Amino acid sequence: MADSALMQETDDETLNFGEEDELDSRHRFKHPLAVLFHLVFRVFALVAYLFCGWFSSSFITNFVLVVIFLSMDFWTVKNITGRLLVGLRWWNHVDDDGKSHWIYESRKMVVLVGIIMNGANLYGYTRCKLGSKRKLSSVASNFLGAQILRNMLSSATGSASKDKKSTELK
Repeated sequence: MADSALMQETDDETLNFGEEDELDSRHRFKHPLAVLFHLVFRVFALVAYLFCGWFSSSFITNFVLVVIFLSMDFWTVKNITGRLLVGLRWWNHVDDDGKSHWIYESRKMVVLVGIIMNGANLYGYTRCKLGSKRKLSSVASNFLGAQILRNMLSSATGSASKDKKSTELK
């Protein structure tokens, strides 16, 4: 009898699997305008970096344009998208004694993801740093060997052509 009561309770519940797939594409992001601006300034900075050479030969102009786009991206992430999308805020507070206090607020998951991403970045940096010394020395020795071989071949062909010209003149 207890089993039938349990079955009746579970029969009343209906689980709607796949309902999350039916989300309207307009409501996929909670703050779509924030997502747009989160990506726009980064894409502009990347496009400016890659294609500024086509429009201007001045390094300073290209540098200033990329820095402006990245500054706009930083401001947007710090003040708008960081708060709206992941709940991340920080600011500086100066107390009555003139001491500066930085105040950080974030969700717990953001801290964990940030630590994981920074760890992956540090791991990649150290792998590149340690691996670059070995590759750099092998590249330098290969280049030096190729240069020596090229000089030997050019001097050998140069002396052979001089000998040929001197025998033709006689």
